[in-house]
Amino acid sequence: MKPGGNVFPRKLDRLLPLATKAEDLWIQDEHGNRYLDASGGPLVVSLGHGRKEIATAVYDQILNCDYTHPTMFTTSAVEDLARSLAAHSPPGIDRFYFMSGGAEAVETAIKMARQIHLENGRPRRFQLISRWHSYHGLTLGALAAAGRTAFRSPFAPMLKDVCHIPAPYCLRCSFGLHYPDCKLKCALALEEAIENLGPETVSAFIAETISGATLAAVPPPPGYFKKIREICDHYQVLLILDEVLCGLGRTGRWFAAEHYSVTPDLITMGKGLGGGAIAISAVGVLGRHFDAICSGSGSFVHGGTFSHHNVAAAAANAVIRIIEEENLIDRVHRHGKIIGEKLNRALSDHPHVADIRGKGFLWGIEFVKDKTTLDPYPRKEKIAERIWKSLFDHGVLAYSAAGFAGSDGDAIIYGPPYTISDDQIDFIVDALAQSLDEVSGSI
Repeated sequence: MKPGGNVFPRKLDRLLPLATKAEDLWIQDEHGNRYLDASGGPLVVSLGHGRKEIATAVYDQILNCDYTHPTMFTTSAVEDLARSLAAHSPPGIDRFYFMSGGAEAVETAIKMARQIHLENGRPRRFQLISRWHSYHGLTLGALAAAGRTAFRSPFAPMLKDVCHIPAPYCLRCSFGLHYPDCKLKCALALEEAIENLGPETVSAFIAETISGATLAAVPPPPGYFKKIREICDHYQVLLILDEVLCGLGRTGRWFAAEHYSVTPDLITMGKGLGGGAIAISAVGVLGRHFDAICSGSGSFVHGGTFSHHNVAAAAANAVIRIIEEENLIDRVHRHGKIIGEKLNRALSDHPHVADIRGKGFLWGIEFVKDKTTLDPYPRKEKIAERIWKSLFDHGVLAYSAAGFAGSDGDAIIYGPPYTISDDQIDFIVDALAQSLDEVSGSI
């Protein structure tokens, strides 16, 4: 079915409803149907829809000082945002480079890592290591780093070579091992990759602190990032943590790295930084790396027309103020446990639910054909898409994940705004149980 009009839409296989209003956790379409946004779109709407504080901040900034090029001016909005992020970031992360989207932030971090090595007299370090089943964006540089095969395959001839290692996905361990007897083989795989590539050639290792949409909210096992940090330090490889999805409170901490007591060399953020109301992302970097660039070439060879944007920064400042004033980090921490408990109570015994995992307001529910063997449904059955559609018909918006069990695998992700109520939590849990029964009963 070819969509009408002049828009080249994201979805070409169906006509999309026309959204006419969004307020709090609800989106309404042209026919008056209401949908509870239980995923914040792609886990981006962190504070609910239509926050007047963000609108006012944007309005005031546009009238006061809408655009200045970041090579010519700085502004209070940008300076205030960097100061606020420094107060909440992992220790030592105190400089921030602002862009528009998550993929831009990832590419900025990759380039920044390379230049840090150049400034420190390590010109041979250019190679990047990433993980399979990862997502870092869809621009060519970010896609090269990403490990989602379905996204990579059409453009594989155009991608820069990046070395990928297995993800810390204990349910389907790439090595057929079990934690803790595995001795964190998935982390040790980084050392093996560095040695195989040649330690003197490796620039950085990039990883999602908690896997997002591609693996459906998989936290790493205890000790994983401690070992990763040790390996990176030993080989002078920079650690880039991608927190575009899981940062800014999503997991019940300002940054998910806090859960694992790890400080990266660079950290990316986006999505929740603008609360979904405006496009903004950032790369945070350790002060000593910033100093190396300043005392070396004196310039980071990078930029963007809309980098360090005044209006976007004003919106992000409003987002951070709301999180602080409404104590939303603590709320996500407490209510995230409630979401997990209710999902487990409703679904853990279901014969087609293999795993319920997550942290804070980031939860993934993996579905299988056989719970005993963990055999997935064949991808052609499109179980995740069918459950998503059933939820949609019941007035709940979720996010689907697929293709993480070989080319098969199905999951649904819940990542609601931080203001979701207890009654709304019950609503989305009950809806998922009902949709799963409807879909699994029809196979």
